[in-house]
Amino acid sequence: MELLDFIQRRFVMDKETVRKVAMLARLELSEDEMESFTKDLGDILGHLSMLDEVQGLEDYAFNPVEVSDVLRDDEPHQEIDPEELLRDMDTYEDYVRGPRLS
Repeated sequence: MELLDFIQRRFVMDKETVRKVAMLARLELSEDEMESFTKDLGDILGHLSMLDEVQGLEDYAFNPVEVSDVLRDDEPHQEIDPEELLRDMDTYEDYVRGPRLS
């Protein structure tokens, strides 16, 4: 029970923060729901804070698995001849014509 009391004292979620989060999520909360979410979110943050106390995680960045760039370098090239593309299209001075917009 001592750890739970420490967590609840350290992480107190206030109603104003819950109100802002609810507004951003486009939720309409009653006063009872506001009280409930305030307590629940404070408890969740408190339990997540226990992860900060785990030993041996100082060497890891955000992702403990090394991520490398797997994309190829962009090299400009032309696979299809533009003249061939424009041949069957409705064009005017090499511009493609589309339907009129009103």
